[in-house]
Amino acid sequence: MPLPLLLFDCDGTLVDSEPLLAEEMAIGLNSVGLPFASTDYLGEFRGARFRRIVAELQQRYGDVDTDQLASMEHSMRASLANRLANELQAIPGARESLEVLSNYPSAVVSNGPESKIHTALHATGLADYFGQRLFSGYTANCWKPEPCLHLHAASIMGFAASECIAIDDALVGVRAALQAGMTVIHLNRYPDAETTPEGAIMISNMYQLPAVVERITHQKWQVLAPQHSTEK
Repeated sequence: MPLPLLLFDCDGTLVDSEPLLAEEMAIGLNSVGLPFASTDYLGEFRGARFRRIVAELQQRYGDVDTDQLASMEHSMRASLANRLANELQAIPGARESLEVLSNYPSAVVSNGPESKIHTALHATGLADYFGQRLFSGYTANCWKPEPCLHLHAASIMGFAASECIAIDDALVGVRAALQAGMTVIHLNRYPDAETTPEGAIMISNMYQLPAVVERITHQKWQVLAPQHSTEK
């Protein structure tokens, strides 16, 4: 039996982009009169689609002109892209895990725009692990926490949901993958503040990922994980 497909979230799972994203969101949203602190993203809205955040804030604080919002979002994304290209770092252990698990089929599944995924992976040197196997909510027109983005990626890659392991740090992604019927690993870097949903497997750092994936592969699919080779 073939190895399962690994579906990685990007922000907060592979790359440490969320602090930068939270700061730029706060600058942009406050500029149009929507109160927002970077801690709001890292707490209440982590992993959520930007326009869902805007919609929720408008419900709380009042509507903002559509053209003003569009201009703000354009400026925010341009500033974020510049910061990602120059400041972004990989999540500790992500590169090492991808190297060990390089024999597994894999892809990235993210709520962010495809251009942002490309920028993040190239800035951190992780792009070669995935090639063009990048699935964006904006391309699929479907976002977490709905399960359809994961299902779309699995289908394009030629896998059933039951043949996939999804790795995500945000609850919206964990819940989406669980609803899709996938095996789910929750990278819970804030275990004191966040509870891993029932049915997901928790790890607290990416260095733990290879052993967990290999154990699941053996237990669930009765496949011995291939030994990773360091030869180039």
